[in-house]
Amino acid sequence: MLERNGLKWLWLSTLVIALDQLTKLLVIDHLALYEAIPLTGFFNLVRAHNAGAAFSLLADQPGWQRLFFLAVGLIASGIIVHLLRKTRGRAMFCFSLALILGGALGNVIDRIAYGYVVDFLDVHLGTWHWPAFNVADSGITVGAVLLVVDSLRKPR
Repeated sequence: MLERNGLKWLWLSTLVIALDQLTKLLVIDHLALYEAIPLTGFFNLVRAHNAGAAFSLLADQPGWQRLFFLAVGLIASGIIVHLLRKTRGRAMFCFSLALILGGALGNVIDRIAYGYVVDFLDVHLGTWHWPAFNVADSGITVGAVLLVVDSLRKPR
C-alpha cells in the first residue's frame, strides 16, 4: 500500500522530526535562554523561545496564538497526509510535502510540550540578525521552495 502512493515518503517526515527534536533537546540541555555560542563570523547557536509563528509573528499576544498555531499545524499536517495518500508518481512533490510535514509536526511537538517553539540557529551579518530558526523551520522552508520549483516544472 505505501509503495503505491506518497505515504512512502513519511520516513523523511520522521527523520526531520527526529533531527529537530534531538537538536532542540541538546540546545535545552546545554544553553541558557538567550545564551549564544559563536561558531563563525556569521553563524551562532543561540537558545530562543518563539511563542509566535515565523519571524515571531504574534509572539507578543496574550496566549491565544499557542492554540491557534497548534491547530494550524495539525490541520496542515492532516491535509498533507491526505495529499501524500492520494499522490502517485510525483517524487519531488511528495518529497517537498514530507519535509513540510516533518517541520510542521516538529514545531507542533514543541507547542504541546513547552508552549513555544525552541529556535537555535542564528545567522547574522555584523549586528543584523536573521530571526533564529530550527531544523523544523528549515524543513518547512526547503519543502516550500521545492514545491514552487515542482509547480514550475513542465508536466510530463
